[in-house]
Amino acid sequence: MTPPRNPDGAERIQLAWTRERPGTPVESIGVITRIWHAGKLLADDRRRTLARLGIDAATLDLLSTLRRHGAPYRMTPAELKEACLVSAGAISQRVARAETSGLVRAHRSSGGRTSAVELTAEGHALIEGSVDELLRHEQALVEHLTPAQREQLAELLRALLDGLVARLADPRTAERPPSSGSG
Repeated sequence: MTPPRNPDGAERIQLAWTRERPGTPVESIGVITRIWHAGKLLADDRRRTLARLGIDAATLDLLSTLRRHGAPYRMTPAELKEACLVSAGAISQRVARAETSGLVRAHRSSGGRTSAVELTAEGHALIEGSVDELLRHEQALVEHLTPAQREQLAELLRALLDGLVARLADPRTAERPPSSGSG
């Protein structure tokens, strides 16, 4: 027989609401609260990890998107906007910061508008080192789960996200959120 375990925070919240308001639907707390808590832990850890790697999340997203696009690691601002799921203004800011740091080169048309953005050798080197270290670190965070559990969890999260996008996303932009630049 499995020994009883202590309730976690989500279970304690469910039990309290059930005690105080019998009949209140509390089942979602077991999912939403745990995802919210895991998301907070992972976001905090990612900020610390990226700071240690010397790259911020926006730059990681920009450089990762260009790198994953494949050689010659060049995209238009419109392609970057679509791939990163951010506004044109956000892409402009990201490109300007990365260009100032020597991580990307912006090609401009005769009118001065950016027509393409490409990784520089320095940007390529930074993303190669950063993504390897970040993904190794994040892999270690989930290694307490078996490969089958990780696969099952990934599929369950995909189903959850698909349902949330269908219910909550702006129909004009009903896309999955970006991957925050990893992998």
